[in-house]
Amino acid sequence: MDVIVTPTPTLQGTIGALSSKNYTTRYLLVAALAEGTSTIYYPAHSEDSDAMRRCIQDLGASLEEDEEKIVITGFGSRPRNVKELNVGNAGAVLRFLMGIAALSENVTFVNTYPDSLGKRPHDDLIVSLQQLGVQVEHREGKLPITISGGAPKGGKITVSGSVSSQYLSALLFLTPLLSEDSEIEVLHDLKSKVVIGQTLEVLEQAGIVIHASDDYMHFKVPGRQAYQPRTYTVQGDYPGSAAVLAAAAVTRSDVTVERLMERSKQGERAIVDVLRQMEVPLTHENDTVHVQGNGRLKAIEFDGDAATDAVLAMVAAACFAEGTSRFYNVENLRYKECDRITDYLAELTKAGAKVEERQAEIIVHGQPEGVEGGVEINAHYDHRVIMALTVVGLRSHKPLVIRDAHHVAKSYPQYFDHLRALGASVEWKES
Repeated sequence: MDVIVTPTPTLQGTIGALSSKNYTTRYLLVAALAEGTSTIYYPAHSEDSDAMRRCIQDLGASLEEDEEKIVITGFGSRPRNVKELNVGNAGAVLRFLMGIAALSENVTFVNTYPDSLGKRPHDDLIVSLQQLGVQVEHREGKLPITISGGAPKGGKITVSGSVSSQYLSALLFLTPLLSEDSEIEVLHDLKSKVVIGQTLEVLEQAGIVIHASDDYMHFKVPGRQAYQPRTYTVQGDYPGSAAVLAAAAVTRSDVTVERLMERSKQGERAIVDVLRQMEVPLTHENDTVHVQGNGRLKAIEFDGDAATDAVLAMVAAACFAEGTSRFYNVENLRYKECDRITDYLAELTKAGAKVEERQAEIIVHGQPEGVEGGVEINAHYDHRVIMALTVVGLRSHKPLVIRDAHHVAKSYPQYFDHLRALGASVEWKES
């Protein structure tokens, strides 16, 4: 399905932020790894979190869900032996479960998205799992991947952090269950350190002890631990809300987004600070962000490493700022559902934006008068690209057609419904 985004000068209204995808997937996993029953309030529903639901059920967890909560009885450290797992297009779910699959005899992760997740490399995690004595069959680090584990013992492990922090998170979920203590050393630079903070926060809530160095480059993990059944509440999602807030910033608006914790450990919380730096009128009080946009923005420079999933929305807003903006330290955007630098900037250019790419930077020459639009653009099956391109369409002179926009469901199925509720002119059409 494609979506037509028609220029919309004014947005107004109140929405509740989507529940966090990152926290939901982590809570689902630690609940499955506990022996006993856990309850998760306000879990996210998206393709990613639903992939985790499906896979932990396949591995032996039982789930009961109503509109408010999900109750999970876990399988502990003994997942059911299954032949195949299908994570869909969910990279984080794949990597977390590659670690847990090391506790099973033989599991194959199938390749159902050859043009997206099927192209992404997982070599760094494969190397780390092999250090634990796990056998891994793969196709140059890519899906399909077969893991033959059973009884990894622990010990000294190295893992590269230069492509993704998800490899490290996978090891942090696995190693507390092993029979020996483990020591994890992170090689090279660690991308998205703030997301490791989220993983450690969830592990601590689940009763797991991990000793981390201040820079998150070295970890000591006692073995023979057990995940505890707990009750969790999922906070609002900053990555998805970033696009809604950017849309409010580039239009004349009076938009309120509720359920966004002021003291959240989500790095994408930086969207609020960035919009403030761009001189967008807003307040953030009582876990509520209120934007009263006037369509006028100032250019900024921003280190995007800690806020990876909000950078594309920030770039969309910068397209209409006065001056030239620079987003740096963002090379890991290249290793997502698509190359979020080259692919995204190619579509922005089609829409009339003035942007430049470097290996680890995005340069945006703002056009306060707006961009031309009037073209059909390709979202590259990427939910973040879809959301950000929609922001650009709201401020274009002519409508934008975004191909395959239904892939927004990967993280934010209600995105277009929420924009419509605020007055945005967006409509679906058959591809």
